[in-house]
Amino acid sequence: MQLGAFSISLTVKDLQASKAFYEKFGFTQFGGDPAHNYLIMKNGDTLIGLFQGMFDKNILTFNPGWDSNAQPLDAFTDVRELQRQLKEAGVPLVQEADENGSGPASFTCLDPDGNPILVDQHR
Repeated sequence: MQLGAFSISLTVKDLQASKAFYEKFGFTQFGGDPAHNYLIMKNGDTLIGLFQGMFDKNILTFNPGWDSNAQPLDAFTDVRELQRQLKEAGVPLVQEADENGSGPASFTCLDPDGNPILVDQHR
């Protein structure tokens, strides 16, 4: 199962304070838009999303079709196929992608401790 790029999406109280904090660990702004209350920070292949006022909890995020530089992969497992495999394995989903669709889509589930997992395909 190829899940694509991995990041953790952190819910933060103060976007600029969090940005400054993670910069001390060597992260630099890779994407996002402070005007829309989010930033994507990168250090090597490690990605952290900082989201102010968007989520209640931190989220584990996978992006099928992207590498850690948000560049398209030639070959990847479509989000709908990943969803099908997980459903067959008995993983309950909180939100599902349209199985008959194509292109961008996402689904979410919770791990046994209630941590949200987002599988979010942008292409």
